[in-house]
Amino acid sequence: MSFFDEVYEVVKAIPKGKVATYGQIASLLNAPRASRAVGYALHANPLPGVVPCHRVVNRFGQLAPAFAFGGREVQAELLAKEGVICDSDFTVDLAKYQWTEKL
Repeated sequence: MSFFDEVYEVVKAIPKGKVATYGQIASLLNAPRASRAVGYALHANPLPGVVPCHRVVNRFGQLAPAFAFGGREVQAELLAKEGVICDSDFTVDLAKYQWTEKL
C-alpha cells in the first residue's frame, strides 16, 4: 500500500463532526514529519466523496486556502453540514472538534 493510500485510509476513519490535522495524520502513520506529504495526498484525492478530505485542517485549525475541491468556502460548507462550525476567519475550534481517537 502506498503512503497516499495509507493517508486515505486514516482520513476515512475521521468521523462526521470531527476534524484532524495534517500532522496528526502523519503521526498516526508513524511519519511525524510528513504533514506536507499528507497535504499532497489529499490534494490528489481520487475519491473526494469517499475520502472526506474536507475533515483535515492545519495545526491551527485553519481550513485549506486552496481546498482542492472548491476552496475554503466549500470546505466550510461541507464541515457545517456535519456540525463543525468555522469562525469567520475559516478556523475550526480544535479543542471542540478535533478527532482524538487512535487507530
